[in-house]
Amino acid sequence: MFVFLQKLLPKHLLSRLVGWLAESEIAAIKSPFISIFCLFYRINLDEAERSRRSDYRSFNDFFTRSLKPGVRHIEGKTCSPADGTVAALGEINDNTLIQSKKHSYTVGTLLAEDTADFDGGSFITIYLAPHNYHRVHVPKTAELHRTCYLPGELFSVNQATAEQLPGLFTRNERLVCRFRTGDGPMAEVLVGAMLVAGIKPIWLDRAYKPRLEVTTEMKRIFQQGEELGQFQMGSTVILLFSQRVSFCVEEGEEVRFGQPITA
Repeated sequence: MFVFLQKLLPKHLLSRLVGWLAESEIAAIKSPFISIFCLFYRINLDEAERSRRSDYRSFNDFFTRSLKPGVRHIEGKTCSPADGTVAALGEINDNTLIQSKKHSYTVGTLLAEDTADFDGGSFITIYLAPHNYHRVHVPKTAELHRTCYLPGELFSVNQATAEQLPGLFTRNERLVCRFRTGDGPMAEVLVGAMLVAGIKPIWLDRAYKPRLEVTTEMKRIFQQGEELGQFQMGSTVILLFSQRVSFCVEEGEEVRFGQPITA
């Protein structure tokens, strides 16, 4: 029933409307929006660079808040790219990833290209809840050589939807980032969701425009833990590795940006 109702909703219209409200710098709009959100989700600003709600010019400015320098330590060969909960992880066999206990999907449909780079490798999916820190980082030192913003649906990406809707992450709009690392190819996919006002990478001043596919070739070195982009509301990050890795986190475990996720 939950997924059925989502199919009926004008998801893009609702998301863009929320996006417009979230960008408003009018105190009568932003202040109640921020206060209600903090109360409902019990937001703790102790780690935030700006700890007072009044310091934020808009709800989006608050939602994508940065951390105080030094509050997180980058550890391990591969660190978590974001705060969130491990929704799924495991091996990539026959170019197939697990979405939930009921559903799976292919590397090709996620990345929108046929590639054997990740067959036999590993993947991890991290779900960002509304209360989480919403900037996304690079989990290991790597060279970003291609990105592709793919328009799509805006279904919720919570566990309930993941268990009910086949191909959820391949249907939603997303930003695919392809990297070269010392251990082989890596992909980091930022998946949009309902009420997400946009996916904004660090190389753009604003979020990608909806419904317009954009592919960019580049050569940019990221150090481990360096910021890649931000979600202007909650969503999901999927990491694909060409090599088998041994994860030191488990499905259902809460993770924080910077902590090691591989042994």
